[in-house]
Amino acid sequence: MTPREIWCNEAQERYVLAVPVKDVERFARICERERCPYAIVGEATEEHHLSLSDTQFDDQPVDLPMSVLFGKPPKMHKQAATADRQAPSQALLATLDEAVDRVLGHPSVGSKSFLITIGDRSVGGLVARDQMVGPWQVPVSDVAVTAAGFQDGVGEAMAMGERTPLAVLNGPASGRMAVAEALTNLAAARIGALNQVKLSANWMAASGHAGEDASLYQTVEAVGMQMCPALGICIPVGKDSMSMQTKWRQNNEEKQVTSPVSLIISAFAPVLDIHQTLTPELSKRPSRLILVELPGEFRRLGGAIIQQCFSQMNGDVPDASDFPSLKALWDVLQDPSMRTTILAMHDRSDGGLFTTLVEMAFAGHCGLTLEVPDDEPLLPFLFNEEIGVVLQIESSSLKLWQQTMLDRGLHLIDLGAPQKDHKIQLRQNSRQVASYDRGALAQRWSRVSHHLQRLRDHPECVDEAFAQLLDDADPGLSLTVPTGVTEQLLAPMVNLSAKPKVAILREQGVNSQTEMAAAFTEAGFEAVDVHMSDLIGGRRSLEGLYRHGCLWWFLLW
Repeated sequence: MTPREIWCNEAQERYVLAVPVKDVERFARICERERCPYAIVGEATEEHHLSLSDTQFDDQPVDLPMSVLFGKPPKMHKQAATADRQAPSQALLATLDEAVDRVLGHPSVGSKSFLITIGDRSVGGLVARDQMVGPWQVPVSDVAVTAAGFQDGVGEAMAMGERTPLAVLNGPASGRMAVAEALTNLAAARIGALNQVKLSANWMAASGHAGEDASLYQTVEAVGMQMCPALGICIPVGKDSMSMQTKWRQNNEEKQVTSPVSLIISAFAPVLDIHQTLTPELSKRPSRLILVELPGEFRRLGGAIIQQCFSQMNGDVPDASDFPSLKALWDVLQDPSMRTTILAMHDRSDGGLFTTLVEMAFAGHCGLTLEVPDDEPLLPFLFNEEIGVVLQIESSSLKLWQQTMLDRGLHLIDLGAPQKDHKIQLRQNSRQVASYDRGALAQRWSRVSHHLQRLRDHPECVDEAFAQLLDDADPGLSLTVPTGVTEQLLAPMVNLSAKPKVAILREQGVNSQTEMAAAFTEAGFEAVDVHMSDLIGGRRSLEGLYRHGCLWWFLLW
């Protein structure tokens, strides 16, 4: 590579740091201890000029004013035509049982355990809310929450939103729904005001394909110029991929695959109290399940999973164009007085209301009774993917929620209650419409993940875990410490004049050493950071940690 190519290449795993001259020697010692390669590549000057000198060829392959890099680039001009994406609505020719079976088995709806269990999901020790929920470790968490420190109650939250299939029919609606879904996911954390939320937008489009440039423009305008300003939130960061299509020639015939406009939203915000994060895990105490949704009581199925399961893509799509009502939904979910009455929460998204409810039942390892309103068409009611949340609330607070929703202009439906008998029962017009076993639905929901895990993990272990889903008596993860064990473990240390030291011995590439040190410190030890380079270089000796006839150490690799 030429010097200019080396300078301009985009190699990963490299960082540029500005280090004061007085700290360079200290920085070098740290890098040596951590076995971290570094190089001093230059120095900052007051002159707005970039100069790269090459000692090998004794020349300057880069020598230009900074204004060339940060000046005003020429504007790009594109011409785009809007494509007609309307498709007349068609009735779904499906029974309830067929819809339940296909929707729960769809990869976008079913369990993602095969992805989650491939690695350690809690590295660092600051994860306050990961994907797995409850004693039965069901991957249904809406939001990710981390603590700011090992003894802090505040932290950060992040959630995702994505509704790409809707863009096949309506690009701007898909963008608005992506933002709204990210917000209803994020609302499970205790954040407060909506203006605390920031968004990262990942845009993808097939630039040049008929109708896609216009769809992208309209979607960016809908999200960036209308929705986010109306909600009081901003998008400080993002990226784009504009080549989401591929073409090839096969048997003298032109082939092409094109992706619709895609917006992936990552929402993040500071958390006021990491201990107040809501989850979909149902409590078995007396309570009510309610659906809170935006006004209008829409049941639009365009682009929904149920349509995809039956090879359809038509009709009106869900939308989130009522910005005041969306903000009102956020405010009521963050209201401290209302939040104290919520026992569980799960947003309605891929798969619709039925999926939302059964996932809550999976997490709570229980059944539920769903009362479908008499005037609601069954499939559109159960499988539409409009913006909304299902809340488990204390029975005594139902009237409070009904009045509050009326005051805020939101719509509330009393759906029913959780049950202890592991039956998912649907009722309408005072009669039972359907009844399913929780375990059977959990297996259907987990089947795709189960097959993928059998290819990667030990098949017998995977089959055992899959069969366990049918066990209604499974207590889940539980820990009982026998009486007196803690006292016996601590007895040798009670009379020590100083805290026993523990060496956290590590090498290049390890992780969780800070987590381990924090755990030992909390348990009464004095944790000492020891790198293998310290022992090799003679800066540390394990003999120096010997105290009271015993040496505690923990090796991380």
